[in-house]
Amino acid sequence: MVFAAGLGTRMRPLTDATPKPMVCVAGRTLLDRALDDLVEAGVETAIVNVHHLADRIEAHLAGRARPRIVVSDERARLLDQGGGIRKVLPLLGEDPFFICNTDAFWHGAPQSNLLALARMWDPERMDAALLLAPTQGSVGVDWDGDFDLDAEGRILRREGAKPYVYAGVGLIKPQLFAGVDDEVFRLAPFFFAAAEQGRLFGAPSRGLWLHVGTVAAIAEAERAIAARGG
Repeated sequence: MVFAAGLGTRMRPLTDATPKPMVCVAGRTLLDRALDDLVEAGVETAIVNVHHLADRIEAHLAGRARPRIVVSDERARLLDQGGGIRKVLPLLGEDPFFICNTDAFWHGAPQSNLLALARMWDPERMDAALLLAPTQGSVGVDWDGDFDLDAEGRILRREGAKPYVYAGVGLIKPQLFAGVDDEVFRLAPFFFAAAEQGRLFGAPSRGLWLHVGTVAAIAEAERAIAARGG
């Protein structure tokens, strides 16, 4: 499930005419970077939700051969990430599935971070597993971090500065949303509930993580990529 329906308000005025997933960084759109990572990990089908400037995104996706794209149309109503997942649950089946934001990516990772997440997956212990990036040293992180980890890899929530940020990619069970009747709802509370039950785990990512959440962050990300040779 690739989240491409957001309004991109922090990137205005650029996103008034260009949907945020179509913003280019070092010659590639953020959306293509996310989809290419999924292809590298062996994902065959990606559901991409659309809302803001949806026609632009759909036209771009029509030019891709891989992965197979299923568009979830949220033009009439933006459902937030939780609601976006609930809308397509019949398409996702019973097995865990990847979720992926489109405002961040990795550069120079020696192996697929998605495959590393899949290899650590343990359905007996986990309801969700998130990729994490270091708060210090990542590009575009302007907050004090999101999570800590215990010795077994469980995600911990606590006050103050934290060593990891959520990298925008996860692996989750569709059963988390069983019995949810709301159409519009956030995803984060489901992560927090899993953490309280000791069933939310994290995997530190490899390579340089770049968060592109503002217009200024585009140039910052491109400088960081150039500094590493491309």
